[in-house]
Amino acid sequence: MYSKPTDLSVELANGGVGPDPLRLDALETAFVVVLFQRDHLCGNCREQVQEIAARYAEFRERNTAVVSVLPESKERAAEWAASYDLPFPVVADPDSAVADRFGQPVRFGFLGELHDLLGRMPLAVIIDLRGDEPRLVYSHVGNSPSDRPTVEGLLLELDHRRNASE
Repeated sequence: MYSKPTDLSVELANGGVGPDPLRLDALETAFVVVLFQRDHLCGNCREQVQEIAARYAEFRERNTAVVSVLPESKERAAEWAASYDLPFPVVADPDSAVADRFGQPVRFGFLGELHDLLGRMPLAVIIDLRGDEPRLVYSHVGNSPSDRPTVEGLLLELDHRRNASE
């Protein structure tokens, strides 16, 4: 069962563009889309970040930053960001503490916890940074490696959130 984290102040080492370390609640945007990945070998994860990179201007038009979270070292995150020429931060969460705090699902019990490739499922969240306190306003909790929101779905959700407050 997914439960929203109450503390959204997150600081992680950044291997991609932007400040290092990166604080999610300090980004100067209205929204931030956070993509919790399985690992650097995940084909679905690579496809997702490449699709978002190709349409990143549409996120920026909505005053939104995208941050990809890898359960890897900062060096691995930097390699991943460079190999796909990603225009957004790729942060390292080597012990998966932040992913666990946000409720990224893990399947196969103990075996899944031992190896991210087997057990960690995708998670995408949208954080609204417009108020005094950041608020988690959307989450897509994957129940299989390919169960993740489309780029179009994320953009529509951002439009809905933005229009609901205007």
